[in-house]
Amino acid sequence: MSFIHRFIYSLLLIPHLIVYKFSPVKRTINMDLKRWAIEKNISGSNIKLLIRFLSLSPDFRTIFYFRNRGMITSLLNIYCPKEKYFRIDMSTKLGAGILTGHPYSTILNAESIGENLYVNHLVTVGEVNGKRPIIGNNVSIYTGAIIIGGITIGDNVKIGAGSVVTKNIPANSTVVGNPARIIKQE
Repeated sequence: MSFIHRFIYSLLLIPHLIVYKFSPVKRTINMDLKRWAIEKNISGSNIKLLIRFLSLSPDFRTIFYFRNRGMITSLLNIYCPKEKYFRIDMSTKLGAGILTGHPYSTILNAESIGENLYVNHLVTVGEVNGKRPIIGNNVSIYTGAIIIGGITIGDNVKIGAGSVVTKNIPANSTVVGNPARIIKQE
């Protein structure tokens, strides 16, 4: 029965494949696919990976729909819904290679986020007085972290679980706590 269910669901994903084929951000989506495939130790063509992640992962669908915003993806969301508790503000500039760890109740509302972001659940990236964070490349944000205001997070930063970040963090740092403090800097 499982095979039949997956087959039918794969047929329902055909419109997604058409969106992917003509997407102006196909290169970015390919980088997302590559990062997810490496993390999950799965190989295959981009089409196979796309079908797999779209069918099994509502958070991947959220990223896919964000990257291909428009009427068509809004319609696709009706029968193949994204993760309703994972929100990416439409004005956020989101780099390629984002990876999520079940991002339940996660909000990404930043000025920009670089490539290869890892984000966990219960994370809030948001604005204060209209100012939003700028997050660099290769940043990892763990469970329950809060990053708010017009601050800059450098490249290669790890933000520990439950951290509250309200000040700039230099590149190559690890921060923890409330308020966040640097415990390691290379």
